[in-house]
Amino acid sequence: MSETPVSTVDVDPEGQRLPIKLDATSNGEFAPVPLDASLRQANTLASEWAQRFARRLNQSRRNFLVSACGAASTLLAFNAAHARVGRDGGFFDISQEAALEPQLAAAELGKQEFIFDVQGHFVNPTGAWTRALPAAAKPLAEMPNAQCALAKTPGDRSYLKCLSGDEFVKDVFLDSDTDIMVLSFVPSTREGEPLTIEEALATQDIVEKMEGTKRLLLHGRVNPNQKGDVEDMERLAKLGVVAFKTYTQWGPDGKGFFMTDDVGIAFVERARKVGVRNICIHKGLPFGQKSYEHSTSRDIGPIAKRFPDVNFLIYHSGYVIGQDEGPYDPQRTDGIDALVTSVLNAGVKPNSNVYAELGSTWRFLSMRDPTSAAHAMGKLFKYIGEDNVLWGTDSIWYGSPQDQIQAFRTFQISDALREKHGYPKITPALRAKVFGLNATKPYHLSPADIRRETEGDAVARSRVAYAEAPNPSFATYGPRTRREFLNLRRWHGVGP
Repeated sequence: MSETPVSTVDVDPEGQRLPIKLDATSNGEFAPVPLDASLRQANTLASEWAQRFARRLNQSRRNFLVSACGAASTLLAFNAAHARVGRDGGFFDISQEAALEPQLAAAELGKQEFIFDVQGHFVNPTGAWTRALPAAAKPLAEMPNAQCALAKTPGDRSYLKCLSGDEFVKDVFLDSDTDIMVLSFVPSTREGEPLTIEEALATQDIVEKMEGTKRLLLHGRVNPNQKGDVEDMERLAKLGVVAFKTYTQWGPDGKGFFMTDDVGIAFVERARKVGVRNICIHKGLPFGQKSYEHSTSRDIGPIAKRFPDVNFLIYHSGYVIGQDEGPYDPQRTDGIDALVTSVLNAGVKPNSNVYAELGSTWRFLSMRDPTSAAHAMGKLFKYIGEDNVLWGTDSIWYGSPQDQIQAFRTFQISDALREKHGYPKITPALRAKVFGLNATKPYHLSPADIRRETEGDAVARSRVAYAEAPNPSFATYGPRTRREFLNLRRWHGVGP
């Protein structure tokens, strides 16, 4: 296969969408949280600055927003809006001049690191799950990016072509600086998987046929409290999955489990037996009050202590969407603090076999409340370890992960919070660890080998050509309203 085909039709010719997305989009596992007045003002300010700076540079609004200056301008506007309401515990460390100086913006926001995204998603829009739908059903039709030009082609569900594998590759590998990604799974019954392992392998082939190697790795979904999943682990291992992904708050009867329950222990022992010693555990983001208890991380320290030869990657770092983050509080029984308490009480030292994946936690906090984001990152670095915080974006629910990358590439914890709570400064070396180097340890990969294998592949060549006329959509795929959220849960079986 030759280089990735890219549409020449501008997907946002008027430049209506900002390159850094501050909106209500959910990953489908929590109800969208509307923006408050201050956050809506942040978007308004960013839009006004974009218009003003585009005129000063004698550019169209769209061309300005697609440039590094557009991203810098947006993040600087967010800084200003957050500071106005006292959200200054964290900030995007960008030179003011970067909004108008392309070379400076490129130096501060351009690709510098090896980026290994350990949580990506792709819901096969034409997979087996669609065959069981009623004839009139229009799943995903309300998604923001479902109205592309392909939606106008013949067919009852032609809009699903807008969410195809080729679009996934464009969002992840052309419109972002991501080098490799792990394709993960959502909870579901075995019959209702929105992406089966076979379909995931086919998506992986899209990249492989482009001569890329190790650009897309796979998880295997295991719900050990569901009949047949533990028995299927050996088959998944033989297919080459790099980890097993589980949701402790999910169950076919609506009841979850703890990793320290008999079913959880049997799951870990089976993973060890089949030779896959990475277990990715979805924590936080409870699917409702019924699943709240099992979404907490109290079981993580004990299970990690019991199985020191297994890596436990905690997705979303146990964060509960919508909660404010402050300094570590041992009295809190959920969220990131519960994860910290669990490992401390179990005697699991930082930088050992418990990893904190950022996922929706970073996206939600960094855009909405940089003070909470600073506390969240500071606690993870301090208690889980600077070598054990992993980059994950939960995209493509959030569209291309580039805005999350640019936000973290410039994010800094304030001096006041660092001095008061002992948080580290986010240095270029620490950013590089989080962006990708840390994940190479549990996944036994060599960044140097990956760079050597991919630097001249078709993805790399496509990037060079695409950079001449980039066409990012700046759109999201996940639900942004409660109605969209409930429809997604209905059609995809996300959550009990």
